[in-house]
Amino acid sequence: MFSHITAKRRTVPLITARQNILLQTKKHYLNIAVGLALTCFTVQVQAADKTQSYNELPVPEAAFEYEDYQVSQDANTAAQDRQVVSKEFIAQQAKLFFECTQVQTSAARLACFDKVAEEGKTPTYTTTKQPVDLAKTFQSTLSGNPQVVFVEEKSTIAGANTTATGSAENGPTTTESLGTVGLTQREAQVLENIGVTQTDIEKYTPLSLSYDLDKNSERGTWTVRPYRPTYVLPLFYTFDPNLNPRTPSQDVESFDSNDIRETELKFQISLKTKVAEDLFDSSADLWFGYTQESHWQVYNEDNSRPFRATDYQPEIFLTQPVTADLPFGGRLRMLGAGAIHHSNGQDDPLSRSWNRAYLMAGAEWGKLSVVPRIWARVNNESSSSEDNPDIEDYMGYGDVKFSYDLPDRQSLSGTLRYNPSTNKGAAQLDYIYPLTENVNGYVQLFQGYGESIIDYNHENTSIGFGIVLNDWKGF
Repeated sequence: MFSHITAKRRTVPLITARQNILLQTKKHYLNIAVGLALTCFTVQVQAADKTQSYNELPVPEAAFEYEDYQVSQDANTAAQDRQVVSKEFIAQQAKLFFECTQVQTSAARLACFDKVAEEGKTPTYTTTKQPVDLAKTFQSTLSGNPQVVFVEEKSTIAGANTTATGSAENGPTTTESLGTVGLTQREAQVLENIGVTQTDIEKYTPLSLSYDLDKNSERGTWTVRPYRPTYVLPLFYTFDPNLNPRTPSQDVESFDSNDIRETELKFQISLKTKVAEDLFDSSADLWFGYTQESHWQVYNEDNSRPFRATDYQPEIFLTQPVTADLPFGGRLRMLGAGAIHHSNGQDDPLSRSWNRAYLMAGAEWGKLSVVPRIWARVNNESSSSEDNPDIEDYMGYGDVKFSYDLPDRQSLSGTLRYNPSTNKGAAQLDYIYPLTENVNGYVQLFQGYGESIIDYNHENTSIGFGIVLNDWKGF
């Protein structure tokens, strides 16, 4: 009996110890689970605070409550408020960005995106330009007090941000009709609601981006930038090749149809760099440009696939941002002057060359940008020894380049030349359309004189198909 009782007394401590171990183990795992849950919650809140994550965060009603862990009520409330504000802000920004996508004009669409993201932009170190106000400059000159007058306040789009008298909430401004920027009524309404001004749009037009008319590019000086289009046309067909190139001062050089075939490859490389900026205490910039155009008889296997013609055109030019109203809602944006050398690097009798000094301007009518130039020949050679003394009869005394912004990243541009005294000239049309995100298709059509300098006095029609290798808008 005693032994039986003793045995029972001995088994009680053993069972109690096992129960204690199991109980402690359960508590230990429970603490670990609670700790992990709290850690995950804390990391998630910190990520929301530091990175402004767009992922869904736990809503306030789904917060966990722990018996042994007390979270500060103030911290919880602040985190929840930040979540609500962040969600509302993101939703609002997404809505505004979607509205901007409805604007088809590239410059206006970029200005819209920029305005929506304005509060979150990083500081920029570029310098804002001050264009010359031509109207006020002329007025001061005519009044006997000649001086260059710079623009201090630019006009804004008339819309939601202006009052009936044309004054904005922050002060008086000069309003401008939406018709002058080439927008549809829907596009105009979107831009007005977001607060995009005419000045905002002008910062992203082809002229402004090409020549730094509104602000100096972050690329600065002596960096390579696109100039004319850089393209490759693997299929370039000439309907009437020049088999007998000649000039009044050069002997004829004859070729047969096998020497110069109708189908060839044409390519062009064109670059520019800003040499100096903000010259003469103004916003004037000095540029250097280089363009090389080549016609390659790559399909002429019988004659070792020679280069039929190559044109070299180095030039230097000065641009000055200006502003002045033009008829039909247009605006003058730039004046400039330059000098250009044009030659083909050949020996006689195929040598061709001439030098020109030119004046140019840049104007915009909404989606249409126009750059007219007038030039004068400045060759040092005597007329009797010039390679092409009559080149102006065919190439004229100037040209007009234009670019029209089409929807879906497409564009139509071209160059027109005409000499009214000889009734000779040329027209070139360029159509660009996107193939992929980074590659644009290119169609070029030419008719007239001077498709290359060797053909300056030969009329022909040609068409080419290929791709553009740089982001080019026609200037």
